[in-house]
Order: sequence, then C-alpha cells, then structure tokens
Amino acid sequence: MDENFDDIRSFRDDEIPQKVCQLSETKQFMNLLGTIFPLYPKNVLKERFAAIKTVDELQRQWDYPFLSSLEATKTRGVELLDIEKLNPDVPSLLISNHRDIVLDAAFLNIKLIENQRNTTEIAIGDNLLIFDWIKDLVRINKSFIVHRSVNIRDSLKALQRLSAYIRQNITRCGQSVWLAQRQGRAKDSNDRTQESLLKMLSMSGKGNFIANLKELNICPLAISYEYDPCDYLKAKELQQRRDNPDFKKQQQDDLQSMITGVMGYKGKVIYKIAGNIENQLEKIAAKNLAKNEQIAAVAQLIDSEIFINYEIFLTNKIAYDLLTTEKLFEKDYTLTQKLDFERYIQLQIKKTELENKDDNFLRTKILEMYANPLINQLSVVSS
Repeated sequence: MDENFDDIRSFRDDEIPQKVCQLSETKQFMNLLGTIFPLYPKNVLKERFAAIKTVDELQRQWDYPFLSSLEATKTRGVELLDIEKLNPDVPSLLISNHRDIVLDAAFLNIKLIENQRNTTEIAIGDNLLIFDWIKDLVRINKSFIVHRSVNIRDSLKALQRLSAYIRQNITRCGQSVWLAQRQGRAKDSNDRTQESLLKMLSMSGKGNFIANLKELNICPLAISYEYDPCDYLKAKELQQRRDNPDFKKQQQDDLQSMITGVMGYKGKVIYKIAGNIENQLEKIAAKNLAKNEQIAAVAQLIDSEIFINYEIFLTNKIAYDLLTTEKLFEKDYTLTQKLDFERYIQLQIKKTELENKDDNFLRTKILEMYANPLINQLSVVSS
C-alpha cells in the first residue's frame, strides 16, 4: 500500500528485526543505549535490543521505561487531559504547538499507552537526522520523515508525497498522526499555525479545501511545560538572529537542544486534547469565503483551540507581570515564588554563551516565552 513512500515512511513490523540488528552493531547507538540504561552490561543490552520483533515491543519494553524514568526524575509529572475527546475508533490528526524537539511526541505516546490507546505516527524533519543510525532509530519508532532540505524544484513534489502519506495513514491505515503546527519550535512560545502546513495537508484530497481537511479528523492539542530547559538556548538563537540576519543554526545546535530538552528539568507537563474540529470547519465552509480566507480562518481556529487549552502555571503568571508591569496576577503567587523565578531566569542567562551577550535582551525574550501562552489565552477569552 505504501510502496511510493519508502524513503519517508516509518518501518513496518516485518522490517524491525533487520533494523534493530543493524542498530545493535552501531557503536554510537550502543553508547547512547548504555547511557540510557546504565545498569545493564552492554552485551546484555545488545542481545536484548537485537531481539526486538515489533514496533509495539520497542515502544512498550524500551521507550516506555526510559520515558517513565524521565517523567519521574525530570518533571513534576506528565498528564494527558480530556482523552475522552479522542475517539479510540477514529484515527485523528493531532496538531499541536511545539516546545521540545524530542519529548512533545514521545511523552504523548507513553500517555496514550497508559490509556490503552494506539500510539501516533510522528512527523520529524530531516534536519534533525544527523546520522544514518538516527534516521533508522526514529523510523523503527513510528516516525516518518519530512524532507526540508530539498531544492525549490523538488519541494512541491515532496509536499505532495508528505500530504498523501499522512492522508493514507489516517483514512486507509487507521493510524493517527502527530504533527506540529509549524516547522520548528516557536522560539518565543507565540504559537501560530502555519498556513502553508494547512495547504500541504489539503493537497492530497479530492474535494475542496475544507472537505479535504475534514477527512483528516483534525484534533488540536495543547502542550504546556512549567519550565522549558531550552529557554536560554532559544533566547540565544533570537539574539544571534537579531545581531546577524544571515545567521543559520548548525547541526550541533539542534543536537544540544535535543540533549538539553530531554535531560533538563521541565516541572509539570500537561497535554490537553481540544477535540475534533469538524463542526467548526463546517461553519467556516458555510461562510463561502475565498480560499485564502478559509485557510486563514482554519489556522486561527486551530490556534484558538490550542490557546484556550493551555495549562497556565505560576511561571506564566509571574512572567506576564514582570514583562507587562501590570501586576494582574500578583495575588496568585508569593514574593518568594516571584524571587525564585527571577533567580531561575538569571541562572538561565548565565548559561548562555555569546561573545556580545545582551543580558537585558535575553531576559526579555525568556520572559516572553513564559508570558506568551498566557497572553494568547487571554486574547481568546476576551474575544
């Protein structure tokens, strides 16, 4: 069924034994596995990993223990709320904001496992697949590849194939898909759905724009982190882009962000499902808008569903008050909590390695990262 997607699709169960054997012979991967599971001798790890036969075995016997350990040591708990809004018999396209390169989809999937639900397929950009063994590792783990490093001539074809693969998963294979609402993470946490993403999703349908999206059973998902361990790295990149408009990230920058995001402290992490937006899409269709206006309206709809379902932490409220000086939420936190958060920001700024470090700029950008989810939620509540 998926012969046309061999270079991007996730690997099937019948391909898993060969791929895990290849990975078990890869020194870099085995070193990583030894770091993740330090209590096991490497020969035991190699033997056990090479014995994996299916994707389900991999996710339940390897992913789940590792991510559960991360939850216990690097968070105050991870919760998936309103799962009843996700019909277990209807595959969905979960579109969410994007905070962490690795964990956004990974934590979601272990929470789906805990709720006796099928895990999602995950879209991952090829810019993150630094080594061939990483490409194999993600593809044995229900991830498919989004080709970003293609020339303009080939980009349309790549988008059409990506769109067709996502549609096939949902409409023919009964497989839900997780997709970030934009390419890359919103460095300032001002989450906005890219209209180009919606155009891509519609490409493979046979109807009009709204009908093509309805077929995908789109379900927005809000992801909220109490603390973002990559906040100082994101602020650093924002200053680098400010100081040099031609700045481009290097592979080691993404690698550092992946490691920092996984191993850093995140506080509480909350996933909240908004529910299927089919009815809202029908209302947009009924307005008989021009196509560009429809695309903008759907993007705004998804944004609003994500905004309203954010979990608002004290970090968001304190950042809002520090950024705006309005003191709107001052009654919700103590002076000690405020001072603790300010100290946290200073410590994050100290970690930032830049030749011409602009402490005031970095502080403002970190405050914006924590304030923007609250600002956006307030904009929906008041409208």
